[in-house]
Amino acid sequence: MARIGGILVCLVIAGLDVGAAILGIQGEASQNQVKHMKLWLFECREPSQDAFRLGLGAAAILVMAHVLINLVGGCLCICSQDEFQRSSSTKQISMVCLVLTWIVFAVGFGALVIGAMSNSKSRSSCGFTHHHYLSIGGLLCFLHALFCVAYYVSATAAKDEAAK
Repeated sequence: MARIGGILVCLVIAGLDVGAAILGIQGEASQNQVKHMKLWLFECREPSQDAFRLGLGAAAILVMAHVLINLVGGCLCICSQDEFQRSSSTKQISMVCLVLTWIVFAVGFGALVIGAMSNSKSRSSCGFTHHHYLSIGGLLCFLHALFCVAYYVSATAAKDEAAK
């Protein structure tokens, strides 16, 4: 029964992250459909409300997935380098996956928010070309799903190992 629960948790987390990724990529496509004029490195374009909504939605779903995995995954505390080296390999993998999850979350969330805010109603922008923040954030959501599942599996294995 515990395995079915674990599989369900992994599917929910992966589903949330994939949903956020799809919204981010659709936001980028929506942003590319608005009028814009490009001259070498400079670009003038109007904001896209659809891209704004899709970007914020993707960021919100990414936050939900990240909070959920941190609540469900539990806390395996390692306070020092010495303790990290003495711990089992599953616990080490779990901690590495947790750190990578936080890094990917921070960069992906930042990219999604920057992409969404560049499409805010109050920002008709002219300046340097806008990078593809929404699609980068969307792709990082896929990577977040991968690290979250790896973290959950390794954290569960480490807890089972510690219980024995």
